[in-house]
Amino acid sequence: MTDIAQLLGQEAEDLLQHRCTTIPAENLYLPGGDFVDRVMIDNNRPNSVLRSMQTLLNHGRLAGTGYLSILPVDQGVEHSAGASFAANPLYFDPKNIVELAIEAGCNCVASTYGVLASVSRRYAHKIPFLVKLNHNETLSYPTQYDQTLYASVEQAFNMGAVAVGATIYFGSEQSRRQIEEISIAFERAHELGMVTVLWAYLRNPAFNKDGVDYHSSADLTGQANHIAATIGADIVKQKMAENNGGYRAVKFGYTDDRVYDKLTTDHPIDLVRYQLANCYMGRAGLINSGGAAGENDLQESVRTAVINKRAGGMGLILGRKAFKKSMKDGIALINAVVMGQ
Repeated sequence: MTDIAQLLGQEAEDLLQHRCTTIPAENLYLPGGDFVDRVMIDNNRPNSVLRSMQTLLNHGRLAGTGYLSILPVDQGVEHSAGASFAANPLYFDPKNIVELAIEAGCNCVASTYGVLASVSRRYAHKIPFLVKLNHNETLSYPTQYDQTLYASVEQAFNMGAVAVGATIYFGSEQSRRQIEEISIAFERAHELGMVTVLWAYLRNPAFNKDGVDYHSSADLTGQANHIAATIGADIVKQKMAENNGGYRAVKFGYTDDRVYDKLTTDHPIDLVRYQLANCYMGRAGLINSGGAAGENDLQESVRTAVINKRAGGMGLILGRKAFKKSMKDGIALINAVVMGQ
């Protein structure tokens, strides 16, 4: 069994004993086995969407808890297949991506249309599929920060997917087109009974100010989450907040002093709690990303899972830290992180 306190090290007491008072938990819609009946029942989603959400929540090691552990592997397009799979060439074969998610007990596997379509008849009935509809790619030169639709909602539905996902680069020059595209796609996905997940990321060089990167600031990512919920995301994927004050630093847009002196502190749980508040107080579930692979993957992933859960989030979406290891070690990592959820 994973010793969570030992992995958290010097932060253990601070993270495990902290109580967020900026936005009280009783004001939130927290995850739980009854999330669909207690929270989603209020919205206008078709019954088939509620069934799909329950399917996600009822699968894997976290089944029945209301929390999610998702394996996302779309980096073959986003970062190049070579950069992603050279460490473990077996993952060039899509079946091994799905097998990793199954063996690790994930709630679902998220990947490109091509990856999931190539093995859909073998696996779509064994683990829920989340089809990522759009992608950036780094073969075009010079690099552009844009998202292009690679698949349709109908294609995802026809392969048996229970959910679709998409990325919007909020703050980029192309963001308003992306918002329009994905709003339309999510509407169609709901009509067909699928859950919608938005990667609500920020992309703008102006968000780097005086040597500080505000792409993960609580106030800016919080607003991205708010827009994500506005266009129909059932679940919002966001990078865990690492700082705050992006609006103040960039000196653009609108904010309020109370965001910084009443609704947040510098504690990581309070910062993520603010991200969650912008997901309609948790009516849209918040999952945080696991981040890039590195030397302390287990410790960092468990830390993220603990912060997300104690902030009121719905779980973790962990990709590179798992599939850049051997399958055995990747499974062990995901299982350990589940203990933190």
